[in-house]
Amino acid sequence: MHLEEARLIDLEDVSKTFRTPGGEVHALDHVSLRVEPGEIFGIVGQSGAGKSTLIRTVNALEKPDSGTVTVDGAVISQLKGKELREARRRAGMIFQHFNLLSSRTAQANVELALEIAGTGRSERRHRATEILELVGLSDRAGAYPAQLSGGQKQRVGIARALADNPRVLLSDEATSALDPETTRSVLDLIRRLSRELGLTVLLITHEMDVIKRICDSAALMEHGRILEHGPMDELLTTPGSRLAAELFQLGELPDSRGTTIIDVTFTKQTSSEPVIARLAREQGLDVAILGAAMETIHDGTQTGRTRLEIPAATGDQVEAALTYLRSQGLFVEVVR
Repeated sequence: MHLEEARLIDLEDVSKTFRTPGGEVHALDHVSLRVEPGEIFGIVGQSGAGKSTLIRTVNALEKPDSGTVTVDGAVISQLKGKELREARRRAGMIFQHFNLLSSRTAQANVELALEIAGTGRSERRHRATEILELVGLSDRAGAYPAQLSGGQKQRVGIARALADNPRVLLSDEATSALDPETTRSVLDLIRRLSRELGLTVLLITHEMDVIKRICDSAALMEHGRILEHGPMDELLTTPGSRLAAELFQLGELPDSRGTTIIDVTFTKQTSSEPVIARLAREQGLDVAILGAAMETIHDGTQTGRTRLEIPAATGDQVEAALTYLRSQGLFVEVVR
């Protein structure tokens, strides 16, 4: 595998500190992260976690104090001048507040990136028409931003980001200004474009629903650090994973009453099987369901978690119950 294929987006030990009147802010603290070709990778965290700084290092709007940022084979954190401008063209960017020029039509906004790149007028028009059709806005090419809905504006923003045929698409909270239904349609569009165009997508968000809907992999960021990351199916079956707990919330634990409490993660192979009912019947246990969270994730399959309370029983009975659940392909974690 060539270097550029293996390292489409690769951050190695990246740090960035800002100096403010209140002191130093460590926006990125020795961050290392790799996004594989064709992957949709989500970074989730609260405001101030360092997400925006991270994504700005990927398109070189911020230069790290230390470490390297590689995008599509180019160490973009070390480039300058013409080489940097060329490297930036490999990554399109979509923004939270659209960043469209109000004096330009949808077509002209899409053409803007190509104008800056020096593309000829005829080629600009052809490409803008082509990409507007791809995002479902052919009939709105002549409309100005004030005449477009929020979802339509973001589709223009996506079309503009893709106009110069980048291999990477960066999304900076692109759906946080949209209503839930529009958010879903925009996320579904991003996923479709990723598959059809072979795009690698890096998105940042504070919304867990975004991660669940389209991401192949995810990372949890806090205080400038990556706390955990990996493919979604691995994260969901990692003991003590904060991301799994946030993605599928099961509520507070009840007061201790001599029982055993377990969290059971269902995968696409097991979500439709009545394993809890079988457990109660075959093991003779009055199992209580304390909480459950089930979602249809990006590939159309169901995944989720259930919290069970196993009544006071002997150690052998509890172990037999755990063994049974695991034998059914479930991931089981003893909470208490």
